[in-house]
Amino acid sequence: MEPRKILVADDDPEIREVLRLLLTGEGYEVLEASDGSEAIALLNSAVDLVILDVMMPGTGGYAACAEIRKQSAVPVLFLTARSQDSDKSMGFSVGGDDFLVKPFSYAELISRVKAMLRRYCIYGTKAAAGNLLRCGGNIEIDPDQCLVRQNGQEVSLTGTEYRILYLLASHPGKVFSVQNLYESVWDEPYFYTCNNTVMVHIRNLRRKLGDDPQNSHIIQTVWGKGYRIG
Repeated sequence: MEPRKILVADDDPEIREVLRLLLTGEGYEVLEASDGSEAIALLNSAVDLVILDVMMPGTGGYAACAEIRKQSAVPVLFLTARSQDSDKSMGFSVGGDDFLVKPFSYAELISRVKAMLRRYCIYGTKAAAGNLLRCGGNIEIDPDQCLVRQNGQEVSLTGTEYRILYLLASHPGKVFSVQNLYESVWDEPYFYTCNNTVMVHIRNLRRKLGDDPQNSHIIQTVWGKGYRIG
């Protein structure tokens, strides 16, 4: 099997060198970009993961991620020196999947990378399994192609958004707590600080599905318990 391909964008050549050595040491193929614009230009269907520094001159990480989302559902890991909830909300709103706050340990980086690749390439949007799922009356989920269609039109979702919708639609009527969703979709232990991460992705998913924010009829909120479909 060909090695997983990771695109790394950071304006600091020393950081890129460290990341390249760490990732190639784990058997990954690494593409390097010095800013967001170069990362967008290097992106192709063979890339399995993108690592973006948030603060880069020219096209920064958030802007680059927004452009990447126009053409790919590849998972995006942000590297940032800032850990405020507002910064994470911004990253998730443009389609990011996870954050790693600087300074970080090498073990944590590799752990995040392996988890994201596993979710994307084995269980996520690059995986193929199952039959069509339908929910909300007009939404069709095709696990073989990892596509979501609404009224026959494809809906562009990130890998994380797709996994949330697929999980909920696979268990109609079942209420998933925030902890259930996080541990099932992110495949990581849940902490209270993960609540905002889940809520931002649910909000983005509802917006893309055209849910009325005053009456979210596709993804329902069960107050004090969690979320469900149907």
